[in-house]
Amino acid sequence: MEKNIGSFFEEKIQDAKVQFERTIDCKHTEFDDLYPYMSEQPQFFWYKRYVAWQELLTIVRLADDLELDWTSQFDEEQQDFVKNKVLDAKVLDDWYGKKRTEAGESKSE
Repeated sequence: MEKNIGSFFEEKIQDAKVQFERTIDCKHTEFDDLYPYMSEQPQFFWYKRYVAWQELLTIVRLADDLELDWTSQFDEEQQDFVKNKVLDAKVLDDWYGKKRTEAGESKSE
């Protein structure tokens, strides 16, 4: 069975993005299944975010090497985060944009 490489990478990028977003939201990921005994450790949540981030960056780098567009699955700010490659608090705080942050603040008031 032959698969188009463009659609293959589009699917893999989307999967990696979803995994990373699940780590931001502190939801269950495949990584939790690999290390169930670690879930009690506070540093585990940061570690799994870095693993998911690295997976996303690796797939994006491969897409770049193959000259495939990966940017269509990300908004402009997310594209900048990925291009800068550094996972920091700003990425985690602003990944979904300011609208989500503001919506979350108004719900808690």
